[in-house]
Amino acid sequence: MTTIATCSSIDEAQLIKSLLDAAGIAAFLPEEMTANSAPQLVFGSGVRVQVEDEDAPEARRIIEPPRASGNPA
Repeated sequence: MTTIATCSSIDEAQLIKSLLDAAGIAAFLPEEMTANSAPQLVFGSGVRVQVEDEDAPEARRIIEPPRASGNPA
């Protein structure tokens, strides 16, 4: 498993997981249960989003913010 993001909130992690699931990439949130039941325990470390190693490059591409084009508006 490869961690592709560490989120400050469970909501952010679940949004990323949803984006990846929609693209056909299985994503896992190892701290999901802890973040839902005792969020103070993951406050400092965050909530990890993990995918299978072979899916990591595509998953990173999906969650990467869009780059600005070089064309002025």
